Amino acid sequence: VQLVESGGGLVQAGGSLRLSCSVSGISLGDVAIGWFRQAPGKAREGIACFTPSDGSAYYSGSAQGRFTTSSDHAKNTVALQMNRLKPEDTAVYYCASFPIDGRSWYCIGREDIWASSGTWGQGTQVTVSS
Repeated sequence: VQLVESGGGLVQAGGSLRLSCSVSGISLGDVAIGWFRQAPGKAREGIACFTPSDGSAYYSGSAQGRFTTSSDHAKNTVALQMNRLKPEDTAVYYCASFPIDGRSWYCIGREDIWASSGTWGQGTQVTVSS
């Protein structure tokens, strides 16, 4: 299983970015996908997670209402649309997959469980200027 993020960059506050994550080696229907971020000097945090099979999704408080997850099963890719970006959204963003095997795939506050059981991409930098 391999995940590769793309779409990061520099954007002004209030702007938008769309991150993509290409997933190979597994079907999107068999995993949950989590989006995480890590700002300088801070711990990695889960901001959104969903199951591409049915679209069930959870968002952190900081992401709710501004970020939206989506999936394209034909291309085996997922995306995170980020709107109304703020300087505090500056971080390295990661996508990760978690097997659907009966365990909870909820990711908010469960970063260490995803770190031990999930497969991660290499990350993409998002910088929001004020």
